[in-house]
Amino acid sequence: MNLPAEIFRAYDIRGVVGKTLTPAVMHAIGQALGTLGIERGAPTFALGRDGRISGEELARALGDGINAAGAHVIEIGMVPTPVAYFAAQHLGCESAAMVTGSHNPADYNGVKMVIGGNTLSGDEIQELRRRIERSGLARGAGKRTHAELLDAYVGRITGDVRLARRFRIAIDCGNGVAGAVAPRLYRSLGCEVTELYCEVDGRFPNHHPDPSQPKNLATLIETLRAGDAEIGLAFDGDGDRLGVVTKDGAIIYPDRQLMLYAADVLQRNPGAEIIYDVKCTRLLGPWIERHGGKPVIWKTGHSFIKAKLKESGAPLAGEMSGHIFFKERWYGFDDALYCGARLLEILARLPDANAALKGLPDAPSTPELNWKLAEGEPHALIARLQQARPFPGAERVLTIDGVRAEYRDGFGLARASNTTPVVVLRFEGDTLQALERIREEFRRVLQPLKPGAPLPF
Repeated sequence: MNLPAEIFRAYDIRGVVGKTLTPAVMHAIGQALGTLGIERGAPTFALGRDGRISGEELARALGDGINAAGAHVIEIGMVPTPVAYFAAQHLGCESAAMVTGSHNPADYNGVKMVIGGNTLSGDEIQELRRRIERSGLARGAGKRTHAELLDAYVGRITGDVRLARRFRIAIDCGNGVAGAVAPRLYRSLGCEVTELYCEVDGRFPNHHPDPSQPKNLATLIETLRAGDAEIGLAFDGDGDRLGVVTKDGAIIYPDRQLMLYAADVLQRNPGAEIIYDVKCTRLLGPWIERHGGKPVIWKTGHSFIKAKLKESGAPLAGEMSGHIFFKERWYGFDDALYCGARLLEILARLPDANAALKGLPDAPSTPELNWKLAEGEPHALIARLQQARPFPGAERVLTIDGVRAEYRDGFGLARASNTTPVVVLRFEGDTLQALERIREEFRRVLQPLKPGAPLPF
Protein backbone atom coordinates (compact mmCIF):
# COMPACT_ATOMS: atom_id res chain seq x y z
CA MET A 1 0.00 0.00 0.00
CA ASN A 2 1.22 3.49 -0.82
CA LEU A 3 1.39 5.32 2.54
CA PRO A 4 2.36 8.97 1.89
CA ALA A 5 4.50 10.24 4.77
CA GLU A 6 3.36 13.84 4.21
CA ILE A 7 -0.20 13.20 5.42
CA PHE A 8 1.06 12.53 8.95
CA ARG A 9 1.22 16.11 10.25
CA ALA A 10 2.17 17.63 13.60
CA TYR A 11 -1.41 18.01 14.84
CA ASP A 12 -3.44 15.55 12.77
CA ILE A 13 -3.56 13.50 9.58
CA ARG A 14 -4.54 15.38 6.43
CA GLY A 15 -4.34 14.71 2.70
CA VAL A 16 -5.96 15.04 -0.72
CA VAL A 17 -8.87 12.63 -1.17
CA GLY A 18 -8.22 9.92 -3.78
CA LYS A 19 -4.53 10.82 -4.03
CA THR A 20 -2.72 10.84 -0.71
CA LEU A 21 -5.80 9.89 1.34
CA THR A 22 -7.79 6.83 0.21
CA PRO A 23 -10.15 4.39 1.96
CA ALA A 24 -7.29 1.84 2.10
CA VAL A 25 -5.03 4.36 3.83
CA MET A 26 -7.81 5.28 6.25
CA HIS A 27 -8.40 1.60 7.06
CA ALA A 28 -4.73 1.20 7.93
CA ILE A 29 -4.78 4.36 10.06
CA GLY A 30 -7.86 3.05 11.86
CA GLN A 31 -6.15 -0.26 12.62
CA ALA A 32 -3.11 1.59 13.99
CA LEU A 33 -5.39 3.82 16.10
CA GLY A 34 -7.28 0.82 17.40
CA THR A 35 -4.02 -0.91 18.30
CA LEU A 36 -2.83 2.13 20.24
CA GLY A 37 -6.23 2.47 21.96
CA ILE A 38 -6.04 -1.15 23.14
CA GLU A 39 -2.50 -0.67 24.42
CA ARG A 40 -3.50 2.44 26.36
CA GLY A 41 -6.59 0.90 27.89
CA ALA A 42 -9.03 3.10 25.95
CA PRO A 43 -10.18 0.79 23.13
CA THR A 44 -13.55 2.38 22.33
CA PHE A 45 -13.64 5.35 19.90
CA ALA A 46 -16.39 7.89 19.32
CA LEU A 47 -16.25 8.28 15.53
CA GLY A 48 -17.55 11.41 13.83
CA ARG A 49 -17.19 13.13 10.46
CA ASP A 50 -17.69 16.64 9.11
CA GLY A 51 -19.81 17.60 6.10
CA ARG A 52 -17.32 16.85 3.34
CA ILE A 53 -18.53 14.74 0.44
CA SER A 54 -15.78 12.17 1.08
CA GLY A 55 -16.53 11.97 4.80
CA GLU A 56 -18.96 9.07 4.88
CA GLU A 57 -16.77 6.69 2.86
CA LEU A 58 -13.58 7.60 4.71
CA ALA A 59 -15.24 7.38 8.14
CA ARG A 60 -16.53 3.93 7.28
CA ALA A 61 -13.02 2.82 6.27
CA LEU A 62 -11.51 4.30 9.43
CA GLY A 63 -14.11 2.57 11.60
CA ASP A 64 -13.54 -0.75 9.82
CA GLY A 65 -9.83 -0.39 10.55
CA ILE A 66 -10.44 0.32 14.24
CA ASN A 67 -12.66 -2.77 14.41
CA ALA A 68 -10.03 -4.84 12.58
CA ALA A 69 -7.65 -4.19 15.47
CA GLY A 70 -10.23 -5.53 17.92
CA ALA A 71 -11.15 -2.06 19.19
CA HIS A 72 -14.70 -0.70 19.26
CA VAL A 73 -16.50 2.13 17.49
CA ILE A 74 -19.45 4.28 18.57
CA GLU A 75 -20.63 6.04 15.40
CA ILE A 76 -21.93 9.54 16.13
CA GLY A 77 -22.50 10.60 12.52
CA MET A 78 -22.01 14.05 10.97
CA VAL A 79 -21.05 16.43 13.79
CA PRO A 80 -18.63 19.29 14.48
CA THR A 81 -15.21 18.23 15.79
CA PRO A 82 -15.94 19.49 19.34
CA VAL A 83 -18.97 17.19 19.50
CA ALA A 84 -16.65 14.23 18.85
CA TYR A 85 -14.42 15.43 21.71
CA PHE A 86 -17.53 15.87 23.87
CA ALA A 87 -18.64 12.35 22.99
CA ALA A 88 -15.40 10.89 24.34
CA GLN A 89 -16.21 12.59 27.67
CA HIS A 90 -19.96 12.09 27.73
CA LEU A 91 -19.88 8.43 26.70
CA GLY A 92 -16.95 7.68 29.01
CA CYS A 93 -14.85 6.08 26.28
CA GLU A 94 -12.12 8.77 26.40
CA SER A 95 -11.06 8.11 22.79
CA ALA A 96 -12.32 9.83 19.64
CA ALA A 97 -11.56 9.93 15.93
CA MET A 98 -12.93 12.79 13.87
CA VAL A 99 -12.80 12.58 10.07
CA THR A 100 -12.34 16.20 8.98
CA GLY A 101 -10.40 18.40 6.60
CA SER A 102 -10.85 21.33 9.01
CA HIS A 103 -10.57 24.57 7.01
CA ASN A 104 -8.75 23.03 4.05
CA PRO A 105 -10.24 23.06 0.52
CA ALA A 106 -13.08 20.66 -0.34
CA ASP A 107 -10.81 18.00 -1.85
CA TYR A 108 -8.95 17.49 1.46
CA ASN A 109 -9.88 15.32 4.39
CA GLY A 110 -8.13 13.85 7.41
CA VAL A 111 -8.37 12.69 11.03
CA LYS A 112 -8.11 14.39 14.43
CA MET A 113 -7.46 11.86 17.16
CA VAL A 114 -7.81 11.49 20.94
CA ILE A 115 -6.80 8.37 22.86
CA GLY A 116 -7.44 8.01 26.58
CA GLY A 117 -8.17 11.71 26.90
CA ASN A 118 -4.92 12.82 25.20
CA THR A 119 -4.85 14.45 21.77
CA LEU A 120 -2.29 12.80 19.51
CA SER A 121 0.43 15.07 18.16
CA GLY A 122 4.00 15.14 16.96
CA ASP A 123 5.86 11.85 17.32
CA GLU A 124 2.72 9.99 18.42
CA ILE A 125 1.25 10.63 14.97
CA GLN A 126 4.51 9.55 13.34
CA GLU A 127 4.37 6.38 15.43
CA LEU A 128 1.04 5.52 13.79
CA ARG A 129 2.79 5.71 10.43
CA ARG A 130 5.69 3.55 11.64
CA ARG A 131 3.30 0.92 13.02
CA ILE A 132 1.57 0.63 9.66
CA GLU A 133 4.88 0.39 7.79
CA ARG A 134 6.20 -2.39 10.02
CA SER A 135 2.81 -4.13 10.25
CA GLY A 136 2.80 -3.73 14.03
CA LEU A 137 -0.99 -3.86 14.20
CA ALA A 138 -3.36 -5.77 16.45
CA ARG A 139 -5.98 -8.00 14.89
CA GLY A 140 -9.44 -8.77 16.16
CA ALA A 141 -13.13 -8.10 15.65
CA GLY A 142 -14.35 -5.01 17.46
CA LYS A 143 -17.96 -3.99 17.96
CA ARG A 144 -19.84 -1.19 16.17
CA THR A 145 -22.67 0.75 17.86
CA HIS A 146 -24.38 4.12 17.28
CA ALA A 147 -25.16 7.12 19.49
CA GLU A 148 -26.96 10.45 18.99
CA LEU A 149 -25.06 13.19 20.82
CA LEU A 150 -26.45 16.53 19.65
CA ASP A 151 -29.25 16.75 22.23
CA ALA A 152 -26.81 16.02 25.06
CA TYR A 153 -24.24 18.46 23.68
CA VAL A 154 -26.70 21.35 23.29
CA GLY A 155 -28.19 20.54 26.69
CA ARG A 156 -24.78 20.59 28.36
CA ILE A 157 -24.01 24.07 26.99
CA THR A 158 -27.44 25.56 27.73
CA GLY A 159 -27.20 24.13 31.23
CA ASP A 160 -23.88 25.93 31.74
CA VAL A 161 -24.27 29.28 29.95
CA ARG A 162 -26.86 31.89 30.94
CA LEU A 163 -27.39 35.11 29.01
CA ALA A 164 -28.47 38.14 31.03
CA ARG A 165 -30.48 39.46 28.07
CA ARG A 166 -31.67 38.43 24.64
CA PHE A 167 -29.06 38.86 21.89
CA ARG A 168 -29.58 39.43 18.16
CA ILE A 169 -26.74 37.66 16.37
CA ALA A 170 -25.72 36.68 12.84
CA ILE A 171 -23.84 33.44 12.30
CA ASP A 172 -21.87 32.34 9.23
CA CYS A 173 -21.04 28.63 9.09
CA GLY A 174 -19.55 28.73 5.58
CA ASN A 175 -21.57 25.59 4.69
CA GLY A 176 -19.42 23.69 7.20
CA VAL A 177 -20.73 21.16 9.69
CA ALA A 178 -21.20 23.78 12.44
CA GLY A 179 -24.35 24.72 10.52
CA ALA A 180 -25.97 21.50 11.73
CA VAL A 181 -25.80 22.67 15.36
CA ALA A 182 -25.08 26.41 15.72
CA PRO A 183 -28.53 27.84 14.84
CA ARG A 184 -30.24 25.44 17.23
CA LEU A 185 -27.73 26.07 20.02
CA TYR A 186 -27.91 29.87 19.98
CA ARG A 187 -31.69 29.89 19.71
CA SER A 188 -31.77 27.56 22.73
CA LEU A 189 -29.73 30.18 24.59
CA GLY A 190 -32.43 32.76 23.79
CA CYS A 191 -30.79 34.49 20.83
CA GLU A 192 -32.50 35.83 17.74
CA VAL A 193 -30.39 34.29 14.96
CA THR A 194 -29.77 35.41 11.38
CA GLU A 195 -28.32 32.44 9.49
CA LEU A 196 -25.72 32.68 6.72
CA TYR A 197 -24.63 29.55 4.84
CA CYS A 198 -25.78 27.17 7.56
CA GLU A 199 -26.79 24.45 5.09
CA VAL A 200 -24.06 21.81 5.28
CA ASP A 201 -22.49 21.43 1.83
CA GLY A 202 -19.06 19.85 1.50
CA ARG A 203 -18.39 21.71 -1.75
CA PHE A 204 -18.36 25.04 0.17
CA PRO A 205 -20.13 26.89 -2.67
CA ASN A 206 -20.31 30.35 -1.06
CA HIS A 207 -16.93 30.97 0.52
CA HIS A 208 -14.13 29.00 2.09
CA PRO A 209 -14.94 28.07 5.73
CA ASP A 210 -11.95 29.79 7.32
CA PRO A 211 -12.84 32.79 9.55
CA SER A 212 -9.18 33.74 10.00
CA GLN A 213 -9.23 35.22 6.46
CA PRO A 214 -11.02 38.61 6.30
CA LYS A 215 -12.33 37.94 2.77
CA ASN A 216 -14.42 35.07 4.16
CA LEU A 217 -16.14 37.46 6.58
CA ALA A 218 -17.32 39.93 3.93
CA THR A 219 -20.95 38.72 3.81
CA LEU A 220 -21.19 38.59 7.59
CA ILE A 221 -19.86 42.16 7.87
CA GLU A 222 -22.39 43.41 5.31
CA THR A 223 -25.23 41.55 7.08
CA LEU A 224 -24.35 43.22 10.39
CA ARG A 225 -24.20 46.67 8.82
CA ALA A 226 -27.50 46.28 6.99
CA GLY A 227 -29.54 44.40 9.61
CA ASP A 228 -30.31 44.58 13.31
CA ALA A 229 -27.92 41.87 14.55
CA GLU A 230 -25.55 43.14 17.27
CA ILE A 231 -22.63 40.77 16.71
CA GLY A 232 -21.43 38.24 14.15
CA LEU A 233 -19.97 34.79 14.79
CA ALA A 234 -18.21 32.78 12.07
CA PHE A 235 -17.06 29.17 12.19
CA ASP A 236 -14.51 27.13 10.31
CA GLY A 237 -15.26 23.92 8.41
CA ASP A 238 -15.38 21.64 11.45
CA GLY A 239 -16.53 24.07 14.14
CA ASP A 240 -13.45 24.34 16.35
CA ARG A 241 -12.34 27.88 15.38
CA LEU A 242 -14.30 31.09 15.92
CA GLY A 243 -14.32 34.43 14.12
CA VAL A 244 -15.96 37.50 15.67
CA VAL A 245 -17.21 40.66 13.94
CA THR A 246 -18.64 43.77 15.62
CA LYS A 247 -21.79 45.61 14.61
CA ASP A 248 -19.81 48.18 12.66
CA GLY A 249 -17.73 45.58 10.81
CA ALA A 250 -14.53 45.41 12.88
CA ILE A 251 -12.91 41.97 13.09
CA ILE A 252 -11.94 41.01 16.63
CA TYR A 253 -9.06 38.62 16.14
CA PRO A 254 -8.72 35.68 18.54
CA ASP A 255 -5.83 37.09 20.57
CA ARG A 256 -8.03 40.08 21.47
CA GLN A 257 -11.04 37.82 22.09
CA LEU A 258 -8.81 35.99 24.56
CA MET A 259 -8.41 39.20 26.57
CA LEU A 260 -12.15 39.27 27.22
CA TYR A 261 -12.28 35.59 28.18
CA ALA A 262 -9.21 35.93 30.42
CA ALA A 263 -10.61 38.92 32.34
CA ASP A 264 -13.81 36.96 32.97
CA VAL A 265 -12.15 33.68 33.99
CA LEU A 266 -9.62 35.40 36.26
CA GLN A 267 -12.43 36.96 38.31
CA ARG A 268 -13.19 33.45 39.57
CA ASN A 269 -9.64 32.05 39.34
CA PRO A 270 -7.26 34.73 40.65
CA GLY A 271 -3.59 33.99 40.04
CA ALA A 272 -4.31 31.34 37.39
CA GLU A 273 -2.15 30.76 34.34
CA ILE A 274 -3.54 31.78 30.94
CA ILE A 275 -1.83 30.13 27.96
CA TYR A 276 -1.48 31.65 24.49
CA ASP A 277 0.60 30.87 21.42
CA VAL A 278 3.61 32.68 19.95
CA LYS A 279 1.54 34.38 17.22
CA CYS A 280 -0.57 36.36 19.71
CA THR A 281 -0.23 40.09 20.43
CA ARG A 282 2.36 41.19 22.98
CA LEU A 283 -0.44 43.25 24.61
CA LEU A 284 -1.99 40.03 25.92
CA GLY A 285 0.65 39.30 28.58
CA PRO A 286 0.36 42.66 30.39
CA TRP A 287 -3.46 42.45 30.15
CA ILE A 288 -3.46 39.05 31.87
CA GLU A 289 -1.14 40.35 34.59
CA ARG A 290 -3.33 43.42 35.15
CA HIS A 291 -6.30 41.13 35.71
CA GLY A 292 -4.45 39.03 38.24
CA GLY A 293 -3.26 36.14 36.07
CA LYS A 294 0.04 34.63 34.93
CA PRO A 295 0.66 34.77 31.16
CA VAL A 296 2.25 31.67 29.62
CA ILE A 297 3.37 31.81 25.99
CA TRP A 298 3.60 28.46 24.19
CA LYS A 299 3.92 26.63 20.87
CA THR A 300 1.34 27.03 18.11
CA GLY A 301 -0.87 24.01 17.43
CA HIS A 302 -4.09 22.79 19.03
CA SER A 303 -2.46 19.51 20.14
CA PHE A 304 0.46 21.30 21.78
CA ILE A 305 -1.78 23.83 23.52
CA LYS A 306 -4.09 21.10 24.85
CA ALA A 307 -1.11 19.17 26.24
CA LYS A 308 0.22 22.32 27.96
CA LEU A 309 -3.25 23.07 29.33
CA LYS A 310 -3.48 19.61 30.83
CA GLU A 311 0.03 19.79 32.28
CA SER A 312 -0.39 23.24 33.82
CA GLY A 313 -3.95 23.07 35.12
CA ALA A 314 -4.66 26.48 33.53
CA PRO A 315 -8.38 27.32 33.18
CA LEU A 316 -8.04 28.91 29.72
CA ALA A 317 -5.82 28.88 26.64
CA GLY A 318 -6.03 30.25 23.12
CA GLU A 319 -4.36 30.56 19.74
CA MET A 320 -4.23 33.33 17.16
CA SER A 321 -5.72 30.84 14.68
CA GLY A 322 -9.06 30.88 16.55
CA HIS A 323 -8.76 27.74 18.68
CA ILE A 324 -9.89 28.68 22.22
CA PHE A 325 -9.74 26.15 25.06
CA PHE A 326 -11.91 26.57 28.16
CA LYS A 327 -11.01 24.28 31.04
CA GLU A 328 -13.11 26.28 33.50
CA ARG A 329 -16.71 24.96 33.28
CA TRP A 330 -15.80 22.93 30.16
CA TYR A 331 -13.47 20.12 29.14
CA GLY A 332 -10.32 21.83 27.88
CA PHE A 333 -10.81 21.12 24.18
CA ASP A 334 -11.20 23.70 21.41
CA ASP A 335 -14.88 24.34 20.78
CA ALA A 336 -15.96 27.38 18.77
CA LEU A 337 -19.66 26.81 19.47
CA TYR A 338 -19.15 26.81 23.24
CA CYS A 339 -16.68 29.67 22.94
CA GLY A 340 -19.30 31.76 21.12
CA ALA A 341 -21.76 31.04 23.94
CA ARG A 342 -19.25 32.18 26.58
CA LEU A 343 -18.58 35.35 24.57
CA LEU A 344 -22.29 36.18 24.48
CA GLU A 345 -22.58 35.48 28.21
CA ILE A 346 -19.83 38.03 28.94
CA LEU A 347 -21.16 40.66 26.53
CA ALA A 348 -24.75 40.30 27.75
CA ARG A 349 -23.69 41.70 31.13
CA LEU A 350 -22.16 44.83 29.58
CA PRO A 351 -24.05 48.00 28.59
CA ASP A 352 -22.55 48.20 25.07
CA ALA A 353 -21.21 44.98 23.50
CA ASN A 354 -19.81 46.77 20.46
CA ALA A 355 -17.88 49.29 22.55
CA ALA A 356 -16.56 46.56 24.86
CA LEU A 357 -15.10 44.59 21.95
CA LYS A 358 -13.63 47.57 20.15
CA GLY A 359 -12.23 48.94 23.42
CA LEU A 360 -9.89 45.97 23.92
CA PRO A 361 -6.19 46.95 23.65
CA ASP A 362 -4.94 46.99 20.08
CA ALA A 363 -1.83 47.88 18.11
CA PRO A 364 -0.87 48.11 14.43
CA SER A 365 -0.04 44.60 13.22
CA THR A 366 0.11 42.36 10.18
CA PRO A 367 -2.01 39.27 9.60
CA GLU A 368 -0.17 35.97 9.27
CA LEU A 369 2.21 36.18 6.32
CA ASN A 370 3.41 33.00 4.60
CA TRP A 371 6.89 32.80 3.07
CA LYS A 372 6.63 29.92 0.59
CA LEU A 373 9.66 27.65 0.40
CA ALA A 374 10.42 24.12 -0.79
CA GLU A 375 9.39 21.05 1.23
CA GLY A 376 11.78 20.62 4.17
CA GLU A 377 13.32 24.10 3.91
CA PRO A 378 11.30 26.03 6.54
CA HIS A 379 12.40 23.99 9.57
CA ALA A 380 16.05 24.01 8.45
CA LEU A 381 15.97 27.76 7.91
CA ILE A 382 14.36 28.44 11.30
CA ALA A 383 16.90 26.16 13.02
CA ARG A 384 19.68 28.35 11.62
CA LEU A 385 17.86 31.46 12.79
CA GLN A 386 17.39 30.04 16.30
CA GLN A 387 21.08 29.31 16.56
CA ALA A 388 22.19 32.74 15.29
CA ARG A 389 19.58 34.90 17.13
CA PRO A 390 20.55 37.92 14.96
CA PHE A 391 18.32 40.50 16.69
CA PRO A 392 20.61 42.61 18.89
CA GLY A 393 17.96 45.28 19.54
CA ALA A 394 15.42 42.88 21.01
CA GLU A 395 14.70 42.84 24.75
CA ARG A 396 14.18 39.07 24.60
CA VAL A 397 14.20 36.36 21.94
CA LEU A 398 11.93 33.32 22.41
CA THR A 399 12.75 30.09 20.58
CA ILE A 400 10.08 27.70 21.91
CA ASP A 401 8.46 27.75 18.45
CA GLY A 402 10.47 29.49 15.77
CA VAL A 403 11.98 32.86 16.69
CA ARG A 404 9.95 35.61 18.36
CA ALA A 405 11.97 38.80 18.89
CA GLU A 406 10.29 41.12 21.39
CA TYR A 407 11.21 44.81 21.42
CA ARG A 408 10.16 47.59 23.78
CA ASP A 409 7.65 48.70 21.13
CA GLY A 410 6.62 45.56 19.24
CA PHE A 411 7.57 42.07 18.11
CA GLY A 412 8.43 40.01 15.07
CA LEU A 413 7.89 36.29 14.61
CA ALA A 414 9.23 33.72 12.16
CA ARG A 415 8.25 30.07 12.63
CA ALA A 416 8.08 27.01 10.41
CA SER A 417 4.55 25.84 9.72
CA ASN A 418 3.85 22.25 10.75
CA THR A 419 1.23 21.78 8.04
CA THR A 420 2.61 23.37 4.84
CA PRO A 421 6.13 24.26 3.55
CA VAL A 422 6.04 27.91 4.61
CA VAL A 423 7.64 30.15 7.19
CA VAL A 424 4.85 31.93 9.07
CA LEU A 425 5.60 35.58 9.84
CA ARG A 426 3.80 38.12 11.98
CA PHE A 427 4.70 41.65 13.09
CA GLU A 428 3.29 44.15 15.57
CA GLY A 429 4.35 47.62 16.69
CA ASP A 430 3.06 50.27 19.06
CA THR A 431 3.11 52.63 16.08
CA LEU A 432 3.21 52.19 12.32
CA GLN A 433 6.82 53.40 12.42
CA ALA A 434 7.77 50.73 14.96
CA LEU A 435 5.97 48.09 12.90
CA GLU A 436 7.90 49.03 9.78
CA ARG A 437 11.23 49.11 11.65
CA ILE A 438 10.71 45.59 12.99
CA ARG A 439 9.64 44.31 9.58
CA GLU A 440 12.79 45.83 8.08
CA GLU A 441 14.92 44.14 10.74
CA PHE A 442 13.43 40.75 9.85
CA ARG A 443 13.75 41.48 6.14
CA ARG A 444 17.48 42.18 6.65
CA VAL A 445 17.95 38.89 8.50
CA LEU A 446 15.69 36.54 6.52
CA GLN A 447 16.24 37.39 2.86
CA PRO A 448 19.94 36.36 2.77
CA LEU A 449 18.94 32.91 4.06
CA LYS A 450 17.01 32.28 0.82
CA PRO A 451 17.79 35.07 -1.68
CA GLY A 452 15.79 33.49 -4.51
CA ALA A 453 12.52 33.38 -2.58
CA PRO A 454 10.87 36.82 -2.33
CA LEU A 455 9.53 37.70 1.12
CA PRO A 456 5.78 38.35 1.44
CA PHE A 457 6.29 41.79 3.01
